Amino acid sequence: MGKQVNVMEMMGRTLVLMGGLIVLVGIVLMFSDKIPLLGKLPGDISIKRDNFQLYVPVTTSIVLSILVSAILWIFSHFKGK
Repeated sequence: MGKQVNVMEMMGRTLVLMGGLIVLVGIVLMFSDKIPLLGKLPGDISIKRDNFQLYVPVTTSIVLSILVSAILWIFSHFKGK
């Protein structure tokens, strides 16, 4: 039969991974103003009026999505071997 996975061990690993992800997101948010071009790419929509400001980071979201997808694909590729 297959290897039995301990539920507590799997939950512990999941919590550690989620905690690490939260720490990484926090670090990125802390230093996001120092990352060049983040939020200032062509295609990001910014509308400023007297009492209204709208910002939709379309291109930045696409670039970050591709980057995160590539990183996750690399991790899953090496984990599968």
